[in-house]
Amino acid sequence: MAKRSSQFICQECGAVYNRWKGKCEACGGWNTIVEETSSSPLAGPASTRPSRAKGRVFPFESLSGEIKEAPRIPSGIAELDRVTGGGFVHGSIILIGGDPGIGKSTLLMQAAASLAQKGHRVAYISGEEAIAQVRLRAERLGLASAPVELAAETNVEDIIATMSNGVPPTLAIIDSIQTMWTETVESAPGTVTQVRGSAQALIRFAKTKGTAVILVGHVTKDGQIAGPRVVEHMVDAVVSFDGDNSHHFRILRAVKNRFGPTDEIGVFEMSDQGLREIENPSELFLAGRDHAVPGTAVFAGMEGTRPVLTEIQALVAPSSLGTPRRSVIGWDNNRLAMILAVLEAHGGLKLGMHDVYLNVAGGLRINEPAADLAAAAALVSSLSGAALPSDTVYFGELGLSGAIRPVSHMQNRLKEAAKLGFRTAVTPVPRQERNEKFALTPNAIGHITDLVASIAASRVRGKPHLSDLEG
Repeated sequence: MAKRSSQFICQECGAVYNRWKGKCEACGGWNTIVEETSSSPLAGPASTRPSRAKGRVFPFESLSGEIKEAPRIPSGIAELDRVTGGGFVHGSIILIGGDPGIGKSTLLMQAAASLAQKGHRVAYISGEEAIAQVRLRAERLGLASAPVELAAETNVEDIIATMSNGVPPTLAIIDSIQTMWTETVESAPGTVTQVRGSAQALIRFAKTKGTAVILVGHVTKDGQIAGPRVVEHMVDAVVSFDGDNSHHFRILRAVKNRFGPTDEIGVFEMSDQGLREIENPSELFLAGRDHAVPGTAVFAGMEGTRPVLTEIQALVAPSSLGTPRRSVIGWDNNRLAMILAVLEAHGGLKLGMHDVYLNVAGGLRINEPAADLAAAAALVSSLSGAALPSDTVYFGELGLSGAIRPVSHMQNRLKEAAKLGFRTAVTPVPRQERNEKFALTPNAIGHITDLVASIAASRVRGKPHLSDLEG
């Protein structure tokens, strides 16, 4: 008889306690600790337990040797293949998360239909929707004729037995892992123990049969994939599908990838016919921008190996509050505070009594420090009322001393800007040891004072001069 043990597990982070607590000490969540009962197959009389051997000796290998590239299965969706590193790998496990209604099921349905139309066996297991609902989505996308094997099931043992019958599928989609349950765990579906046990069984099947498995995961209120963090360590890749309901585009980003890079993004646009790939995201993010308005600067950024141009908007207005507002959308709030401090200390600007708002147009999230120079240019432009040239891009990292530091991939940033019609670029001073020929001539500056002086020289008539705002 298997011995049953009771544990108290946090449903947000997976922390285990021996008694119930109102607040999880690991993640700080309230009322997230639930009692779960699990059975130990090794428990019981000592005579029935398997004997433990001393272990076997295995040989070590050297670092040098033959290296074989993992075989890929192209999905037929170029943006998805870019994020996964060239396609799905046989026997790999991918965990994809995103907000409800963001388009996860739509993307996976398009990928499943594309593979099935190429002759691969594809299984789509839905644990949240009925078969009729999945068929309606496929009909809306025009994919009803694709030979995708569809089922609505939540028992992991039944799913594995069905997929093992005959030739194993090339791709299996489990939507979602929170709805699956396994008979080896005595707890409700969606709990930490069930999610971990179901994921372990599916991973074992994938590694044994060579099937690429995609697990769809729910997300918490702060955007993290729900369930224990150990599941993210068990899978081969973790992909997030982000977007804003106020914008049509969606961004697919790899958080973890054992078979490819983690800094690539895929850009899609939601339409009536499903998700459409965006081959040139810069044109999408720059569409509809104002060309002669103070407080806007075009930033030439990098997302992995792809250059992306986007508009940074800033608004600096006098404040009537004792503590002025600092609001940021799409950028790091601490980074903005640093830029404002550098502009006051080394640029000679008075910003302490002004409200500051900074926005990355289009809803894109920028993480690299190369956006410092573009953000500073937008802030100075808004404060002075001087509109920046519409054919100029900005990029560079700003140091605490006010120096503009070089950034990587300068050639790719300038090439993308030249392709979109930009003529000049305000950049850091290039490294002298590299004799590169750039697509457009950069206007290199070495200090933040050079940026402030250049913007002050092009002020708009009727607006206050920067000298009136300097300390």
